[in-house]
Amino acid sequence: MTSAILPALTAAVRAAAHPPPGGPGACGGGDAILAERADATVVRHGGVVAKAHAPDTDPAELAARLDVAARLPGILLAPLRPAATDLHGRLVTLWPHGVPVDRDDPDAAPWEAVATLLARLHATPPAALPRTLPAMRGPAKAARAVDRLRASGPHSAAPPVLRAWADLPPWARAEAPAPGPRRLCHGDLHLGQLVRAPEGNWLLIDVDDLGDGDPAWDLARPAAWFACGLLAPGEWTRFLDAYRGAGGPAVPTGGADPWPALDVPARALTVQTAALAITKSVAAGRPLDEVEQALVDACDRMGKVAARPAQFAPDTTK
Repeated sequence: MTSAILPALTAAVRAAAHPPPGGPGACGGGDAILAERADATVVRHGGVVAKAHAPDTDPAELAARLDVAARLPGILLAPLRPAATDLHGRLVTLWPHGVPVDRDDPDAAPWEAVATLLARLHATPPAALPRTLPAMRGPAKAARAVDRLRASGPHSAAPPVLRAWADLPPWARAEAPAPGPRRLCHGDLHLGQLVRAPEGNWLLIDVDDLGDGDPAWDLARPAAWFACGLLAPGEWTRFLDAYRGAGGPAVPTGGADPWPALDVPARALTVQTAALAITKSVAAGRPLDEVEQALVDACDRMGKVAARPAQFAPDTTK
């Protein structure tokens, strides 16, 4: 499917980058494939990015998510057109190109910027949102990762991951609605979902998982990285302090322990990431690398401290 959509998507992004009366070559840019997966194909030409969404994308839900992005231009990258178009059976959206976070310079990661954007997203008043806001898809993505792990066949690292998954409450496994107040959530937050706009400000991208849910889910990936020892305490503190400083509602204010709010989502994201790591290693016929094994080890630890959420986090006092 991705190979079939790619030529048509490339033609579409070229046409969008050169609207009449401009002609080919007016923008001076070439084509670039930014992603080519079963669930998304993304192509850039000049200052325009075209995305073919997953084949099973719900048109009404995508329309609501695009509406939200258009309403919150200072938080989310706004689409160039208000509606998706059908291209060979795939829904396609057009976006301005933004500069992503530099993966080769982790020390320059804009933790304060992403935390502030999240806080503003979570604090969005209901009046600013469409009435038909879909559910945030974070738990559904975690459940899909576990399904892929089970389908990949037996693996020595799978049991602790599956046990950690089974210990999660139903809402974190996409089997029930999330408890507590529901907020506008991104649903798949990581630094790859951040771009710098031409004006110089950072914005969140990728609305595919945007929706109504527990805002703690959006803090869960950096929380999980910290808990697994993959994110330095200083960077985690910068992120958490900036989120609190911007009035983010997902965790208690001040110096109160954030882990009772973050524990379940962080565990779910750890399971999701570990499950995907094992699945990829099986497909590639290779052993788990050091980072992937650390995620599996974290899943094993989680089963031993289920009653004490704060113990999931590493001891930073030593």
